Amino acid sequence: MNVVNRARTAIRVHDMASADTPVLLMVSGGSDSTALAYIASELVDFGVLGPVAILHVNHNLRGRDSDEDAEFVARLAGLLGMKFVSASVDVGGIAESENGNVEAVARRERYRVAHEALAELCREAGKPITSGRIFVAHSANDRIENFYMRSIVGTGPGGFRSMLYVNGLVARPLLDVSRKALRDYTIGRIERELPVVRDEHEMLWREDATNGHTDRFRAYVRHEIVPRALDRNPNLVETLTRTMNLIGDEDDMLDDMARNLFERSVVWLEPAEQGCVLSPLLAAERVPMQRRVAIMVLERFLGADERIDTATVEAVLAAFADGKPNSGYVANVQGNLAVSANKQGVRVEPMAAFRTRRKRA
Repeated sequence: MNVVNRARTAIRVHDMASADTPVLLMVSGGSDSTALAYIASELVDFGVLGPVAILHVNHNLRGRDSDEDAEFVARLAGLLGMKFVSASVDVGGIAESENGNVEAVARRERYRVAHEALAELCREAGKPITSGRIFVAHSANDRIENFYMRSIVGTGPGGFRSMLYVNGLVARPLLDVSRKALRDYTIGRIERELPVVRDEHEMLWREDATNGHTDRFRAYVRHEIVPRALDRNPNLVETLTRTMNLIGDEDDMLDDMARNLFERSVVWLEPAEQGCVLSPLLAAERVPMQRRVAIMVLERFLGADERIDTATVEAVLAAFADGKPNSGYVANVQGNLAVSANKQGVRVEPMAAFRTRRKRA
């Protein structure tokens, strides 16, 4: 199956989009996202997708190279007749002012801009933002790299599925396609006499030199670990993708069970920002279900994109003991949240609300 049909299948099977869906493509100019733009243009021609727009975010981290990336993507959008949206973000300056990680800040800012651009795209189409999608070019290789990264640093429930095909408004139609297949597809457009864009060095996509720096975790996994695994199993991409999908199927089932338990056992206060109470009934459930419900609760407070520490989840679970709430238990956890327990259940709330409540008591 060629890469266009693989993307088409993924879009259909995972209900990513239709011809009525406003779609924003996040295109950096690298090989994967450049292929995504070309593939999306073919899917528009097939009637699978409606009009799409391309977004490029300039992180301003690589000087003139960053500017040339933006110029390349602008010409790509022009070639394909797609609306082009660009944004320039001083990621280095933001990271320095926040004393944060550059890569984490870049990701946060990139998705912030993407959601803003999608909202505008949906307004132009007269549709709610919830009907739109942000397509990103994560490939099977990215997913495998995530798998090995998580193998090294550890992960929570379902973490070894590595990536979701659809996560909120973000969709990944290339998750079953290898990076090599995407590059072969782009090169193959020349043989098919389809138009392509080249950069000032006659390259069909832009190369980011920092991807080769093995002091960066992902680059280390990409260049040191994955090639050795491929030496042992040349079919690694296919076999590991299949394994991750099996994990994903079981994770979906457990998540459905946990959501049902969440609805039955979590009561939100009015207003909801003040916190929630986990019913004593939750104490009778098995720990894996308790853990998933705890994560769902924490995501409501911290946001779905925030990494939730294992210690935070365990602190919530510790509020239950011997099949009932652990009365008198109090903990201050990630996000300055308070976890406390009494006979009525386990309460999770902002620390400020906890202190105000205690003062009144």
